[in-house]
Amino acid sequence: MQRFAAKRIRGTFSLLLSIAAFACGGPTLDCHAQQAANESAPSITKVEPPGWWVGVTPEVMLLLSGHDLEATHVECNLPTLRVSRTQATAGGSYLFIWLKIGADTKSGTVVCRIAAPKGTTSFELPLAARAPTLGKFQGLSQDDVMYLIMPDRFANGDPTNDEPAEAPGSYDRSKPRAYHGGDLRGIQNHLTYLKDLGVTTLWLTPIVKNGAAQDYHGYGAVDLYAVEPHLGALKDYQELVATAHKQGMKIFFDIVPNHVGPKHPWVSNPPLPDWFHGTLQHHLDSFSPLKSSFYGRAGGESAANDPFEALIDPHAPLRMKRNLTEGWFFGVLPDMNTENPVVEQYLLQNSIWWTEISGLDGFRIDTFPYVPRKFWANWHAGLRRLYPRLTTVGEVFHPDPSVTSFFVGGVRRYDSVDSGLSTVFDFPIFFTFRDVLLRNAPAGRIADVLRHDALYVHPEMLVPFFANHDVPRFASAEGSSPARLKLAFGLTVTLRGIPEIYYGDEIGMPGGGDPDNRRDFPGGWIGDGNNAFTESGRTREQQEIFSYVQALLKLRREHAALRGGWLWHLASDESAYVFARESEEERLMVAFNNADQPRELHIPLGDTPAQKATEIALIFGEAKAELGTKEIHLVLPAQSLSIFSLN
Repeated sequence: MQRFAAKRIRGTFSLLLSIAAFACGGPTLDCHAQQAANESAPSITKVEPPGWWVGVTPEVMLLLSGHDLEATHVECNLPTLRVSRTQATAGGSYLFIWLKIGADTKSGTVVCRIAAPKGTTSFELPLAARAPTLGKFQGLSQDDVMYLIMPDRFANGDPTNDEPAEAPGSYDRSKPRAYHGGDLRGIQNHLTYLKDLGVTTLWLTPIVKNGAAQDYHGYGAVDLYAVEPHLGALKDYQELVATAHKQGMKIFFDIVPNHVGPKHPWVSNPPLPDWFHGTLQHHLDSFSPLKSSFYGRAGGESAANDPFEALIDPHAPLRMKRNLTEGWFFGVLPDMNTENPVVEQYLLQNSIWWTEISGLDGFRIDTFPYVPRKFWANWHAGLRRLYPRLTTVGEVFHPDPSVTSFFVGGVRRYDSVDSGLSTVFDFPIFFTFRDVLLRNAPAGRIADVLRHDALYVHPEMLVPFFANHDVPRFASAEGSSPARLKLAFGLTVTLRGIPEIYYGDEIGMPGGGDPDNRRDFPGGWIGDGNNAFTESGRTREQQEIFSYVQALLKLRREHAALRGGWLWHLASDESAYVFARESEEERLMVAFNNADQPRELHIPLGDTPAQKATEIALIFGEAKAELGTKEIHLVLPAQSLSIFSLN
């Protein structure tokens, strides 16, 4: 999600709504009277979800949009289907239908008839048989490397969707907040590049339909069941997932249950009076009422993270938390009332629909702490009943591990709730990397963050990173250099967890704050000056960084200790951090020197995994090591990271 700024179906699942056509062929026919009569009858303009599956859930809740839908009776043409209840709302603009699906229901298109005071209407609901699940819904493992892509800025694979007819004037590559033409086909066309780099998992920022030209980023949804037309169609997303799976790669869907975009039709006419927290005219904003001094921190500094301390504090009353969980994000993005069981069911079904129709492997969850934890417990339970291997990674934008760890599942917290969340992005390590590498904070800060791993049920599943779409590019940050960018990659790839890389950082892409940090990937558009998707198209500087990252990821694939080995501290001080990674098969040692000068270190071997070593060999970097009987003597080049095997 953007930070600190006020910021389908086709094929089997085509929505086959029957709309009567009226022709005015003769001079005596009163066309206006016919049209008026038609408009006064019940009418359906949308059905959500637009299709479902036999054997997925025993019931599906349908949300119909239209007018005069104050149903007195609803029935469907299959005896195995039963309408358990209905609820018309907003003066008949919406109709909720809870449809029981019998165990012996066959696939096909269901026709349901609605009787209402002003007439009758009908709709069709495709019910499909489930496709084979082999190779789908895979989740993350410690073998994975995640790569974050903003689809509009990666590659233009289909110029015909650059400016859809419904969005004139939305495409302009010269404007940083307009659509630039990148799309799902463009990502699919470059899967070979990504596989060659060494990534295994793609996280795409939201692909659902958005409402404004400046919503290229995907976080202003106006239709949770449609693909953004600038990015392609549903079939393009399905083909991307299927092609990625064939190449041994995974796809993560960026989901945003916390809010929708301000242009969503619900904002002016919600399906239920409490569909949102508040209304367009009267709502809270998401800013915490607490000052930083409340918890004893120095005031006067601009915020660098979201203020979640009150949410994890068992002594904080609701007054201190309500803005965070009920406020409209930055006062602009309508906050879904996830405490409402109807909203909860709608959002869960939406997640199931995207999972089932595409075969995706997991969810990146935007603004995770802003949604009440009971919703997450129920949402995860509903998903896991169908997809037990599915991984969810939450965004908890905060530098304190005592805060971020609170939101991870696997344990009940003081509120007796287990959120069910698989893991979180490791924001504490992100803030630490930037402080150490860009501001010369003590390297020992890395060891300090890692000692808090005891707070997590599965720290090995954390997702360390040094950049994403919400912060300035590392290469352009004050204090950065190509050497420090390499160090950032070196630490991210060799520490515990599942590393995440932001698109373009592997070639040192520049960029300041949002939206400058979301530039187009060079070579993704016809006519680009250089094509960084190919070695011959990269500059010397780009190729140097690319080769460095590629070599690191290759080393990670080849060494189980780097992927899943236990991490042991060996040495830590102002400018150096040395640690071991130990698996059943091997022991490795990683030596990091952040100083501008070479360093010599003497690492004691006693009572460490290294004490078993009889020889040491350099496998990455340029450091030198001499193995003695009681210690290892290291000579580390300035601003370097080196890896040794200990046999």
